[in-house]
Amino acid sequence: MVEQPKPLIDDLLERISRNGSIRFDEFMELALYHPSGGFFSSGGGAGRAGADFLTSPEVGPLFGMVLAEFLDARWQELGCPDPFVVVEAAAGRGALAIAVRAAQPACAPALRYVLVERSEALRERQGDYLPLVQPYEVFGPATDEDQALVTVDQGAGPLFCSLADLPAESVVGVVIANELLDNLPVRILERGHAGWLELRVTVQDGELSELLVPADPGTDRLANELLPHALLGARIPLQTQAADWLYRALSLLQKGSVLVVDYCADSAGLSERSSAEWLRTYQAHKRGQHPLHAPGSQDITCEVALDQLQRVAPGLQSSTQADWLSQWGIDRLVEVGRQIWSEGASEGSLEAVRGRSRVIEAEALLDPAGLGDFQVLEWHIG
Repeated sequence: MVEQPKPLIDDLLERISRNGSIRFDEFMELALYHPSGGFFSSGGGAGRAGADFLTSPEVGPLFGMVLAEFLDARWQELGCPDPFVVVEAAAGRGALAIAVRAAQPACAPALRYVLVERSEALRERQGDYLPLVQPYEVFGPATDEDQALVTVDQGAGPLFCSLADLPAESVVGVVIANELLDNLPVRILERGHAGWLELRVTVQDGELSELLVPADPGTDRLANELLPHALLGARIPLQTQAADWLYRALSLLQKGSVLVVDYCADSAGLSERSSAEWLRTYQAHKRGQHPLHAPGSQDITCEVALDQLQRVAPGLQSSTQADWLSQWGIDRLVEVGRQIWSEGASEGSLEAVRGRSRVIEAEALLDPAGLGDFQVLEWHIG
């Protein structure tokens, strides 16, 4: 009989009781991803009605249509490889993959699209919208039994499969992370009189509370490298998990690109703001409460410190989402949508409504006070 995981709050309190306190990144990991009560494990996530926050792919298919243009260009630059593997991390229910498929990119016959999602609840929903195949049909047979079942042929795409983690196989293609890095657990540091302090989570008077303790020597040294002139009381996130993910994503590629979309800043800029501004929570499309409030009930997200990522991979190209979408043809796609709407509005056809929807989606995706101000980060290999 499979042993059921402990409820989130029981596991959390037991860890604190055993150690006196836990680091904030451990708390954030449990609050978001615990198998019995974590935010994403319990159905929290992106979308419109009934969801907690809205990402660009969930606005509508237009973002995926523009991404398809980028994928075609990168595929051609790489010499039209077959297979051409796209790995989407934090794929959720598959909204972006659905839009890319519907766009019918030129690379489709070579396309092998891998949806990586650690939430089992969200992975189960992907098959409702996409014809998923087994991983060995994408990467080739891994066992003798697989060999007997399938031979991977060129031109067989697009093929889609789902995994809980990044694949082990090296690929030629593109690794995509749309609003993933902000959800990876972070450590929180605060500048004290005698050095850097680290935030831990403890229990006081029956409530979860913050506890500051001296940072270990290695962490203190790293924080001083990031922010040598920090003011007393300044806080910064230490985003080692985001840096580790980027290293893994780059290591996955023989040739290709890593494409990250997220809200970003740098460590110096973050230190000048209240941590409540860059370490935020969301619930039902509204700002939530303190991150320690009701673990598992709200999303916890942290702005991404670009300077910390550049320590892992210095060859960064960055632009705002609005500029990146314009570069890859959103204006042309919207103009086509306007024309379809103009020609079919009087009839009220479904195609006309979709054309009108492109215009509305573009307004949200390009909004300089919202999604349009997100950063698109690119690293290219080969």
